[in-house]
Amino acid sequence: MGAKTKRPHVVVVGAGFGGLRAVKALADAKVDITLVDARNHHTFQPLLYQVATAGLDVDEVCAAVRGIVSSQDNARAIQARMTSLDTARQVIELDTGQSLDFDHLVLALGAVTADFGVPGVAEHAFGLKSAADARQLRNHVLTCFEQAEADERARQRLTTVVLVGGGPTGVEMAGGLAELFDRVLRKDFRGLNIDEARVVLVEGSPDLLTAFDKSLRAKALNRLERFGVDVRLNTTVAGVGPSSVTFTDGTSVDAATVVWAAGVRANPLAAVLGFETGRGGRIVVDDQLRVPGHDNIYAIGDLAIDPDDALPQVAAVAVQGGDHVARCIRAAVDGSAVPKPFSYNDKGSMATIGRNSAVVELPNGLKLSGFAGWVAWLGLHLIMLIGFRNRANVLVNWAWNYLTYDRGSRVIVDVNDEAARRSV
Repeated sequence: MGAKTKRPHVVVVGAGFGGLRAVKALADAKVDITLVDARNHHTFQPLLYQVATAGLDVDEVCAAVRGIVSSQDNARAIQARMTSLDTARQVIELDTGQSLDFDHLVLALGAVTADFGVPGVAEHAFGLKSAADARQLRNHVLTCFEQAEADERARQRLTTVVLVGGGPTGVEMAGGLAELFDRVLRKDFRGLNIDEARVVLVEGSPDLLTAFDKSLRAKALNRLERFGVDVRLNTTVAGVGPSSVTFTDGTSVDAATVVWAAGVRANPLAAVLGFETGRGGRIVVDDQLRVPGHDNIYAIGDLAIDPDDALPQVAAVAVQGGDHVARCIRAAVDGSAVPKPFSYNDKGSMATIGRNSAVVELPNGLKLSGFAGWVAWLGLHLIMLIGFRNRANVLVNWAWNYLTYDRGSRVIVDVNDEAARRSV
């Protein structure tokens, strides 16, 4: 009886939307897959703002990576951080001391918050890219309100939140916070005049949601202003301090909480792998999502950029990229024809602006707003969530929040965590 033939080894680094899709798309391929991520969970980033605004809890928007792949016979997951890559030996090194050899490598490391060199952002502002970020932000906002009730002199600063960035994250956070203040904290903190609490949304361009149709931008702005959000367009930040934000026009706002949603850049590891990088530090790829000169190494999602077709850093691009590289790997393993070049199928954009309100724009020109847009937003996000348990829990929480005007996830945890109390 002959020796068992070793199957090609596919290493996927990153358990975000793109990495997971690549793994799942190779479920019945004649390969062995190792999925590597620094965290032991996948995070559904589009709903992180709801964790930060006490609508959902962390375990409702996260799923254990090992659990996700446990039913896939040809895949395993390990928690580790990739530290280096040897392309000649086809080996990656991990911070656990392990080395992984590969026949095909998929880099799906995602992105991190970009501060664009603005002083004080790294030290004093909150990002919203991970479950830990969302929980720390929620803890911090609730702690600020607790302290505001006891400290009348600092009350205005403690109950002011400045959001920087008028894209979907900033808009959704602004609507979520405005609702939290008005519908929930108004009842919780009867010693405070909640009408004095402020949500300030700052955007450097003349419009919010610049990727959307002009009519939808106007509706989003109108809705936020009706919620009482102070929207400041054509405004850029000069610096962030421990208790204030300064703008380039010389004005400032005293605020204990600053959320930076003004942009992202590729995972810093991209800069040390030795590959060519483009805008935002993203790894340059060809029309098959391969790293030039390395036919068995792919980069997808937020980490990658094709200079001839720069795509937005959104989940749909990563998901479709995961599908495409899986087809490429199958072709290489089976000896079949190389797939057609990667082509992104834009399925539209959407953003919720709070209760009963969202804006949706589809490629066929259909535009939805208000309640119809909100229902579409809810449905899509439920479908995209990983795991029946998470979908059920989120649906129940949404129903509870809608019917009772309450939010159950406003427990302050890790109260000794410096990050949760900074700037208080």
